[in-house]
Amino acid sequence: MEPEHPSSLESRADALMDGLRADLERLAAIPSIAFPGYPPEPVQQAHDLIVSLLREAGVPTIERIDLPGTAPVIYGEIPPPEPDAPTVLLYGHYDVQPAGDESLWHSPPFEPTPVPGGLRARGVADDKSSVIAHLGLLRLYGGRPPVGIKLVIEGQEEYGSPFDEHPPTDPGRFACDAVVIADLGNLRPGTPTLTTGVRGACEVTVEVRTLAEPRHSGEFGGAAPDALLVLLRALATLHDARGDVAVPGLRREPWDGTTYTDEEFGDLASVVDGLPLIGTGSLGERLWSGPAVTVIGLDAPAVDHAASAVVPYARARVNLRFHPLQDPLEARAALVEHLRAQRPFGVPLTVTPGDTGPGFEARTGGPAYRAALTALKEAWGTEASYVATGGSIPLVNGLARAAPEAEVLLFGAQDSMCNLHAPNERVLLSELRNTVVAMAAFVREYAADYRSARPGDAGGTR
Repeated sequence: MEPEHPSSLESRADALMDGLRADLERLAAIPSIAFPGYPPEPVQQAHDLIVSLLREAGVPTIERIDLPGTAPVIYGEIPPPEPDAPTVLLYGHYDVQPAGDESLWHSPPFEPTPVPGGLRARGVADDKSSVIAHLGLLRLYGGRPPVGIKLVIEGQEEYGSPFDEHPPTDPGRFACDAVVIADLGNLRPGTPTLTTGVRGACEVTVEVRTLAEPRHSGEFGGAAPDALLVLLRALATLHDARGDVAVPGLRREPWDGTTYTDEEFGDLASVVDGLPLIGTGSLGERLWSGPAVTVIGLDAPAVDHAASAVVPYARARVNLRFHPLQDPLEARAALVEHLRAQRPFGVPLTVTPGDTGPGFEARTGGPAYRAALTALKEAWGTEASYVATGGSIPLVNGLARAAPEAEVLLFGAQDSMCNLHAPNERVLLSELRNTVVAMAAFVREYAADYRSARPGDAGGTR
């Protein structure tokens, strides 16, 4: 296959954009919410539309993976064009988050609406834009890219799915030389970004029972142990006076990649004007290469219905995000042991470990990583940055276990300012266009580098 000239890729991507935008609007108009209590028909409708679009784009093999308790997974395959070409697995998902409070949206969440430079709709960025970017890659090469392609597009990523653990049970199907997880995007619009780390996550429940039932605060307060005060004292030990996590045994390292400015982060997090951020060190260290502990739920008497009584029982749910390379059981044990060691006013806590999931740190420096850096620069016209994410993508580890020698790349058409999971989610068409160019340039560069690499350099499946 003749090598593509960079300007040829860009002009061909530009010629595809009207059709890709129309298909994105069709897909984003489908309320494919795979959460309990929502109708399953829109999820199936989105599945069927993507299958139809992939067939039209020239994918010769399209299969459906059905697992108990989850939406169907789309699996597609294009064989390598020649024996020494690598195989790239492309991942995305077609389900979306619920819209939430629709009164906060500027337009109906499932009516794709033009905004300056893009489109607004639930799921239009996360992750339907990246699914459409995969489609753009296939159309740009007329269904015959310079690498073998495997497509994995699932339908229940947002709620959680047993598919996360499925790839290692069928390694032959998921065998590949590189994986592109297109469920992330750029640090900011116009800044090409590779995500190289994903923090792990776990949850712990903390309970305190001090009295059999409430007792009058005037008659008993001051001596009767207040369960809510006990719990609050324990939770306060999770951080030091500066806001840094104070749980021993949790890994924290300096971050030397790109990160937000304090002003950018304050805007993204909607921090109230004039309030400081918590913690010390770089934002990258606080957000990605160090731990974060958040109290995400609290059971206690509501203020509006509070009685003048000593609280007998209180409970909290604590969420921990930990370093991408820290063992998840080790991290959870550190949090559990810290809380169990607390005895506020001499009162013990009941600490119950919950679910935990590992983080992930990608290998860098191989042929796929080099090709991605070249491709991202070609698409955006500037050197790529690298970041990590505090969010969790459980399937990353499943795919990495199924193809342990494959390089894993995380990039896509989203950007950190797109309001994913929030009201008024939007995608910029310039980011979608550049992602199509980047994916097309990536497979071109990767195929060329792979062929020229010495045996064993590519870490492939040959």
